[in-house]
Amino acid sequence: MKLAPPISLAILALVLAVASSAQRHMREPETSSSYLTKEEHWINQTIDHFSPYDRTHFAQRYYEYLDEFQFSDSPIFLNICGESSCNGISNDYLGVLAKKFGAAVVSLEHRYYGKSYPFGSFSLDNLRYLSSKQALFDLAVFRQYYQESLNAKLNKSTDNPWFVFGISYAGALSAWFHLKFPHLTCGSLASSGVVLAVYNFTQFDQQVGESAGPECKAALQEITNLVEHRLESNQKELKKLFNASKLSNDGDFLYFLADAAVTAIQYGDPDELCNPLIEAKKAGEDLVEAYAKYVKEYYIDYIGADVETYGQQQLKKAKISDSSSARLWWFQVCTEVAYFQVAPANDSIRSTKVDTRYHLDLCKKVFGNDMSGPDVSATNLFYGGKDIAGSKIIFTNGSQDPWRHASKQTSSRGMPAYIIKCHNCGHGSDMRGCPQSRLVPKGDAKNCSSPDAVNKVRQDIITHIYQWLSECQFSGVSAM
Repeated sequence: MKLAPPISLAILALVLAVASSAQRHMREPETSSSYLTKEEHWINQTIDHFSPYDRTHFAQRYYEYLDEFQFSDSPIFLNICGESSCNGISNDYLGVLAKKFGAAVVSLEHRYYGKSYPFGSFSLDNLRYLSSKQALFDLAVFRQYYQESLNAKLNKSTDNPWFVFGISYAGALSAWFHLKFPHLTCGSLASSGVVLAVYNFTQFDQQVGESAGPECKAALQEITNLVEHRLESNQKELKKLFNASKLSNDGDFLYFLADAAVTAIQYGDPDELCNPLIEAKKAGEDLVEAYAKYVKEYYIDYIGADVETYGQQQLKKAKISDSSSARLWWFQVCTEVAYFQVAPANDSIRSTKVDTRYHLDLCKKVFGNDMSGPDVSATNLFYGGKDIAGSKIIFTNGSQDPWRHASKQTSSRGMPAYIIKCHNCGHGSDMRGCPQSRLVPKGDAKNCSSPDAVNKVRQDIITHIYQWLSECQFSGVSAM
């Protein structure tokens, strides 16, 4: 089915003025300012897309936001949900883009996460269909299902132009989806899209140090040394100090402490981490006590980190619960993408005990001795890594984000790449604004240290979307 040709602005204005109520979604928003919508819908999804015999299905959750959908041939923005429960369509910058383009927004929950689980438990055998490849086919099937449903509802036969969005792992899926299914979309935005599977991801820790700055980095390194010594002498009291008594494995505890620091850097809150540590160091105070205060007040209370999910005993649990996302993501880490955040050989912030062996042991202890570890070569061979051979894919990264080293940071033909440079520009800052640790309504960039840096990239994003949607319509890209 061919897409309609591009419509001039004058004709578009006329169409919008006389659009019938049947082509609009008139209901009032039903959610808080955090979401565009939280109303659940469901699709019957195939469990195994690669079997010619097994056509078993499961219920997969999705959302639709049609308040900005202006006329029957308006774009549809597919917002990909990643490695956590998808509880609605977030009211970030995508809502602004939807209004600007008169687009519908739909969002599909990733298989296994949230409420979209195919089986009654997350036993190892039941996880065999959890992979990025299966997830991409989910998106393709959903795209076709939704388009056909919309066509029937609006009594039309032409497909809408689709554009795909995602942040982080979902950003990688966004790039991979357009790579593997270019006939189904006009382009994609891979915000902090981690398209390179990395076995020993030493650059992650190095970037944390660079983003923290020399004083904060030195304080964090001193804390790591002090913690390692206290683990040997008074382990029980030390873990109690961090509200982490249930982390019996020292490696899990040290990984938790490293993650607590990473989170502030990654999500645009560096001052929350660094200011109190630098002040404590200058005042000669106990740095471990100062860091414990930060961990409890910021990471646990404000961010909502679940300490138990760092424990391998908890990760072993196959029973479905609110904390299951950790087990599911570790399965993907241990089979496909790695991203092992190991300590560099020199000048590391995290403990050197968080090494390759720690990660591989975790994979075996949680998923069994037959778990040989992630085949990152196969993953990068299939998708291309940073050498992804796609087109009409936008890559964006925040300058402070340690994950940017697993993304594409250099432009190539048909794939523009942008680094948004500012003091608190972290993970997904183009879509989330600043900080990224909590939802900023409409992704407002006013709290970014350089709003102009964010807004300039956003303007470029808009330009690319306009161009690619227009080319997609003009070329008559057809669906299957």
